[in-house]
Amino acid sequence: MEKTQAVQLIQDLSNANGVSGFEEEVVALVKKATSEFSEARVDGIKNLYLSRPQNTGKRPVLQFDAHSDEVGMMIQAVKENGLMAFLTVGGWVPANLTAQKVRIRNRDGRYVPGIVTSKPPHFMTAEERKKAIELKDLFIDVGATSAEEVTEVYKIDIGAPIVPDVTCVYDEETDKFLGKAFDCRIGVACMVDVLSELAEDDLPFDLVSTLSAQEEVGERGTKVAAKQVQADLSIVFEGCPADDTEEPYKVQSGMGRGPMLRNFDISMITNPEWQAYAGEIAKKFDIPMQTSVRSGGGTNGAIINLVKGAPTIVVGIPVRYAHTPHCFIDYKDYQAAKQLVLEIVRSLDEATFDRCANPLGGLFK
Repeated sequence: MEKTQAVQLIQDLSNANGVSGFEEEVVALVKKATSEFSEARVDGIKNLYLSRPQNTGKRPVLQFDAHSDEVGMMIQAVKENGLMAFLTVGGWVPANLTAQKVRIRNRDGRYVPGIVTSKPPHFMTAEERKKAIELKDLFIDVGATSAEEVTEVYKIDIGAPIVPDVTCVYDEETDKFLGKAFDCRIGVACMVDVLSELAEDDLPFDLVSTLSAQEEVGERGTKVAAKQVQADLSIVFEGCPADDTEEPYKVQSGMGRGPMLRNFDISMITNPEWQAYAGEIAKKFDIPMQTSVRSGGGTNGAIINLVKGAPTIVVGIPVRYAHTPHCFIDYKDYQAAKQLVLEIVRSLDEATFDRCANPLGGLFK
């Protein structure tokens, strides 16, 4: 994929509305972008499965995965004055929500602009200014003055999904993007780009890619998809939280330093042989790469790993300020992640695939 195409795809995916459970726009974008080189189907939870026409169904399976959803919110109730209570969908820090512009999907499918409430300092006591913001103190305001106006004029119902109202921008001089939902839309874009590059490759195994739903609320989509794909080996594309704004000695996913491959998080211990092989490829082709050990977090890799024991690596593109309305990414990290995965896949002959997937061998016999 040419750079101009990749930049446009990244921006389109960032701008798409797709809180967990409402990923239709993202699915449509990816279906269109892969239509010339993949066979697509969608299941009931909104997972998208992409299969190469060259697949036989009789060979070991390499699975790619990236999740389509983003953290967002959902309308819970409407107050008499027209303000709306909401719950978060996925992990949020309440302080990152206040005074932010959002979009709420109404019953006609139109996204209505609104604001997360913020109490003016003029009305705050000294004690209130020191108090940490709590979700119960925040509401959504669309400019309505009554509950009837919310439901009858704005056509917003309980259960309506909400996303940050942010437009992705790209700076050609710095190769940086500023937008929303890069966890995991930058991973989605990279997976699509890699698939396009592999379209004409003759691979000795089947390659199935999943655009999985509802990762941000407990990897729910992958729990369905992994059972259907039954992978022997897996690569998960992610947008991982960048840590280069934290303590310098702990930086393991700095922006501009290449993709991060984690050894450990609370959900998965990465298969050391498969991880080491990825490191060998990065070194061989002089591709910048970082590794990490995390005390929190989790990815779809854990679910895929547990279904059939498939060794799984997570290729994370660093995202500054993940799970907030505004995130930075570096195109250089995207390029390095793409090159790394391409070189890994193209290096996998039958013997190498067998060794990475199962040290005891036997997959091709």
